[in-house]
Amino acid sequence: MRPEALVHITTAGERWDLIAWTFYGDASLYQYIIMANPTVAIVPELSPGTTLTIPIIAISQTPSTPLPPWRR
Repeated sequence: MRPEALVHITTAGERWDLIAWTFYGDASLYQYIIMANPTVAIVPELSPGTTLTIPIIAISQTPSTPLPPWRR
């Protein structure tokens, strides 16, 4: 059975977007992490030792914008 979320404990200097990049490979998906952690303050840099829930989301394998022929 696949888990629906992972647990991540922050270290010094971590930000929402960097955590999204680490887990999803896309920094713009940080909103999923924020929504899964409503009790954590939305600040530019998270405090070390903050426990976060990282939801597992389905990420489309197709790019959102079509690639030009020379990049395919």
